[in-house]
Amino acid sequence: MDLTRAEDVRTALKLAGIRPNKGLGQHFLVDKPSLEAIMDAAAVTKADTVLEIGPGLGVMTRPLTELAGQVVAVETDRVLAEILTRDAPDNLQVVLEDILTFDVSSLPAGYKAIANIPYYLTSKIFRLLIESPNPPSVMSVLIQKEVAERIVAKPGQLSILALSVQYYGHPEIVRIVERHKFWPAPAVDSAVLRVTLTGPAFPADPAKLFRLIKAGYGEKRKQLKNALAGSLNLSSEFAIQLIADAKLIPTARAQELDLKAWQRLYKLAEKHQLLD
Repeated sequence: MDLTRAEDVRTALKLAGIRPNKGLGQHFLVDKPSLEAIMDAAAVTKADTVLEIGPGLGVMTRPLTELAGQVVAVETDRVLAEILTRDAPDNLQVVLEDILTFDVSSLPAGYKAIANIPYYLTSKIFRLLIESPNPPSVMSVLIQKEVAERIVAKPGQLSILALSVQYYGHPEIVRIVERHKFWPAPAVDSAVLRVTLTGPAFPADPAKLFRLIKAGYGEKRKQLKNALAGSLNLSSEFAIQLIADAKLIPTARAQELDLKAWQRLYKLAEKHQLLD
């Protein structure tokens, strides 16, 4: 059975008594080049442990066991997990659990994460992995195209999501995967996103840093000085001086700031104890 063919996926699901649940993001990728692109982006070798999130019917799982030293497949659907365990090779561990409760600290340092992520879980899974004390070295994930484009955005179009990923690593779009390459087809196109985790861009308390960043984005379309004044309860004069001390133009807006600018603002906010 070839699980890169929609007909065979339908047959496999029918035999298992499963109907795809679009509400849970169960769209099965049935395009072999796209599947290979997800795996190739992580450059998996026999020295690697791979965390596969939501393996489904296992279309990538078995190929990954041939590439990696160890594969840990975390699947929340009991029936699908049981299918994966049938005739499983010795280097495959199937874990029946919601990935959001899975303890990634149990994995060896430098593991690699591969996933076809349901759209509604994208932000939560990114936070789970990149903010973990034991983050992966590389993430190769299939996510909504629009979200991938937001994550790799440059100053001028930066969002909180983009900053939260770029603070910890380097994201890049590897391949666009059109919606017709899934069964059943979703309403939007997807993209293969590789994130190379390099560690924090600069020393900071992440909770305080992103409190500051969220304050800057707190009032859409407003200049940064006004957003910070409103969100952090600062006087207009103090906010203006803060912007000047950070070497930013007076009319700067949050989406225009790169991480170096946020670093300068963070140091000043810490100096003045604005985030305590």
